[in-house]
Amino acid sequence: MKRIAVLGATGSIGRQALDIIDAHPELEVCALASGSNELDALAAERGVDHVQVGGDLTALLDNAAPDVVLNAVVGFAGLPATIWALEGGVTLALANKESLVAAGDLALAARERGGGLLLPVDSEHSALYQLLEGREPETIGSVVLTASGGPFRGRTRADLQTVTRADALKHPTWQMGPKITVDSASLANKGLELIEAHFLFALPYHRIEIVVHPTSVVHAIVRLRDGSALAHLGYPDMRVPISFALTYPERATTPVEPLDFSEGLSLEFEPPDPETFPLLALARRAGESGGTYPCAYNAANEVAVQAFLAGRIPFLGLAGVVEETLAAMDGAPAADLDELVEADAAARRLAERATGAVVT
Repeated sequence: MKRIAVLGATGSIGRQALDIIDAHPELEVCALASGSNELDALAAERGVDHVQVGGDLTALLDNAAPDVVLNAVVGFAGLPATIWALEGGVTLALANKESLVAAGDLALAARERGGGLLLPVDSEHSALYQLLEGREPETIGSVVLTASGGPFRGRTRADLQTVTRADALKHPTWQMGPKITVDSASLANKGLELIEAHFLFALPYHRIEIVVHPTSVVHAIVRLRDGSALAHLGYPDMRVPISFALTYPERATTPVEPLDFSEGLSLEFEPPDPETFPLLALARRAGESGGTYPCAYNAANEVAVQAFLAGRIPFLGLAGVVEETLAAMDGAPAADLDELVEADAAARRLAERATGAVVT
C-alpha cells in the first residue's frame, strides 16, 4: 500500500488525483490539505484522520508519515512541503512549480541531503522526465517545452488593451485553476516552467527552448546529439502525468483515450511572440541572473495575477509589475530558507507598490 498526502486537495490537480487514487486499491490517501476550502466531506468519504486547512503543512506531514507527497498547493505557500519531502527522503510528486522556481538551489540541496525522489507533475516536465530517464547527459543536445499559447495566441498588444478576467480564463485546451490559467494566457507559466526545467534536469538555459504548439498534443521534445528528436505525445489531460507520478514506476492504466493517428493529426509549431508576451523573456532573464531573482519573479507574478483577477490592474500590466520588481531587487543568493522567505516578502512588497496597492 502506498500512502499519499494530497496537498491542494480541492483544486483541479487535487481532485483528479483523488479520482486516480480511488481507482487503484494499492493507493491510499493518508492526509488532505487545502488552502481555504473545507475538507470534512472528502476526509469522511476516505476515512482520513490527518486534515488541515491553510497554514504550514509540515506538522500535518510529520503526523501522517506519507510515502508520497502530492504537492498541488498554489504558489510560494507550497515551499515548506517541498523541502519537507525532499529532505525527509519522501517521494515528492510536484505540481507546485513555484516552490522549485523560488527555491531551486535550496530544494536541490535538500534532495541531496535526504535523497527524496522528485517526480514532476506538470505535463511538460513529466514528459521530459520520461524522455530523459535512463539517458546519459552527454547524449542530450537540448530540450523543448511546448506552450499552447493560451486564449490570446496570435493577438497583438493593441488587441490585449481591453481583455478581461473572463477572457483570460478561457483556455482553449486545458482545464486549470484561475492562477495558472492567467499565467498561461500571459506565458508566465511557460517562464516558470523554463526555470523549473533548469533545476529539474540540470540544463543551462540556452539548452531549453520554448515553442508554441496550439493543440497541446506534443508536451515536450528532446533533441539528441545525433540530430534526432524524441517527442512525448498525448491528449491534453492531467490525469496522465498525475497517474504517472503517483504510481511510478508501474505506469498504471488511466481512462484517457490514446491518440487516434488514423483520423489525421496536425502538429503545428511557432515561435512565441516576445513583444506581446514579455513575461517569458523576463523569466529567462531572471533565471540566467540566478540568486533570488527567480524567487522575485515568482513573487511579483503572484501579486500581479491576484491584482489582475481582482480588477486592480489590466492584463498588460502584469509584465510591468514583474519588471519593476526585478529592477528593484538586488537578487543576492539566499543562504537558507529564512533568507529566501525574506526575499520573497521584499519582492511582494515591491510588487504591491507597483500595482498601486497600499502597503502597511
